[in-house]
Amino acid sequence: MTMLIAGLVLFLGVHSITIVAPAGRDRLAARLGTGPWRAVHGLIALAGLVLIVVGFGAARAAPVLLYVPPRWLHLFAVVLMAAAFPMMFASFIRGRIQARLQHPLLVATKTWAFAHLLANGRLVDLVLFGSILAWAVAGLVSLKRRKPRPAVSAAVAPYNDLLAVALGLGLYAAFLLGAHQWLVGVAPLG
Repeated sequence: MTMLIAGLVLFLGVHSITIVAPAGRDRLAARLGTGPWRAVHGLIALAGLVLIVVGFGAARAAPVLLYVPPRWLHLFAVVLMAAAFPMMFASFIRGRIQARLQHPLLVATKTWAFAHLLANGRLVDLVLFGSILAWAVAGLVSLKRRKPRPAVSAAVAPYNDLLAVALGLGLYAAFLLGAHQWLVGVAPLG
């Protein structure tokens, strides 16, 4: 569990700099330069992600069960995930979904974490998904309270929302039909 927690501290920590110190993040990025700042940020995030994956796998080997979720919660989580994938794509494809949600990747992350908390009752799940859910909520609150950065993105095309939904549901289907089992070792549909 120590490795998982260390990974979460690194990964969520580096992604929280803007939440806790937006001006400090801007000063640091200006001092280092955009490229080096992104490289350092990316390397720290990657190290954290590796620790999360390895630590989660190790902690799953000796599970501590907190609760057994009922089957209907598991099915509700599967339904929630059908919304999370298109929201993820909508964060990169400008359209009405992106405009409505404002920060669709954070909303997708929040949905993903919440769905996984509903479907899993082990301590390791609570640590991983609970931490990420808390971080996503803090990120959304922070974004509402600070001045938005200018965003560089592609123009809105009439079918961008349809593209985000199609790509999201396609990836979702791939996860349901085997990718989740291959990556995580758990079949979402049982």
